[in-house]
Amino acid sequence: MSTVIPRPRIGIVGAGNIASLNVAGYLGDPRCDLVAVCDPKEGRAAEAAREWGAPKSYTDLDALLADPDVDAVEILTPTFLHYEHVMAAVAAGKHVSCQKPLSNTVAEARAMGAAAEEAGVVLRVSECFRHYPPLELAKQLVLDGAIGRPTQLRSRTVVGQTDSAFQNSLDVEGYLWRMTATSPGGHLFDDMIHKYAVALWMFDQDITSVQAVVRRRDHFFEPCAAIFEYEDESVLGTMDVTYAPAMWLRSSFYGADEFFEIQGDEGFIWVTRCTGQMLDLPAVVLYDGSKGKQTTTSFPHVDDDWATGFSRASSNFIDTLVDGAPPEMSVEEAVKALQLCFAVYEAGNTRLPVDPRTVDDSVVPSGWAR
Repeated sequence: MSTVIPRPRIGIVGAGNIASLNVAGYLGDPRCDLVAVCDPKEGRAAEAAREWGAPKSYTDLDALLADPDVDAVEILTPTFLHYEHVMAAVAAGKHVSCQKPLSNTVAEARAMGAAAEEAGVVLRVSECFRHYPPLELAKQLVLDGAIGRPTQLRSRTVVGQTDSAFQNSLDVEGYLWRMTATSPGGHLFDDMIHKYAVALWMFDQDITSVQAVVRRRDHFFEPCAAIFEYEDESVLGTMDVTYAPAMWLRSSFYGADEFFEIQGDEGFIWVTRCTGQMLDLPAVVLYDGSKGKQTTTSFPHVDDDWATGFSRASSNFIDTLVDGAPPEMSVEEAVKALQLCFAVYEAGNTRLPVDPRTVDDSVVPSGWAR
């Protein structure tokens, strides 16, 4: 899409727990103006508008969408409301950035994309992990041939406890909907969608087969071990997810920690942190094992603040609106991430390989609220 709006005026839809991280990118970008905030909870939109310097606040979405001073919206509402809210925004002619996951079903996500295309507006997904500087650096190193031909992506996620100021400030009510039938699954849906997005993006290849074992602890958390096969049969992916409720994690944000290893036939790359700061290591480490080298290079100065991924994701939306740059995560890519998520659930339910590209709606894991 060519240049759309010289100076976009942004409205924020949803001022709950995660909003401040997303909004920071707009407040720090001189190319746009944050002009309105909408939230149905009494007083929350007005308070957020004061904090962020937005001149308008609304408790009704239709009122914000009718505002001619709003060019585009960032939708930060619960996932089960995304379809309704995105479709309303598109119908009102607003450009849309939507928090992950795009929808509760593949069919809804596709319908949202079709509606946006017909209306001639931008619809993209805000995916902070794909804008996190250590992961961006890792992907560039792969593209530069730093590890030779890539052969495997290994990702590890552990959820435990933390006493960060961020976590302690969260509104518990903002999480209750995630644990009911308003969501098609628990942690593997709500949080691991980030890691599915990375798995598809790191090698720019589709995943053609998934095998998985999925467990459940404390209802929401879903320990998992999964194997991914890529289009290139020489490339594999593994994903493990663990829940350690008695383990305290060093983190400025959530009680979670991620580690990625990208293996190639000449070396490997470690991304040693995302949400947490567990290891006393640089955020990115490269081992070049090509003949005549066998060197280890650390990148201690890369920005490893997890919040930076959110700010850069917001700025990418402005890139799209101002310069016509393609969004980092399109609807098509968001659909593939959803399909991968549901393929993990299906493989866990059946213990059989599943091609994520065949998933057209949603899959609910065994034992989940219905």
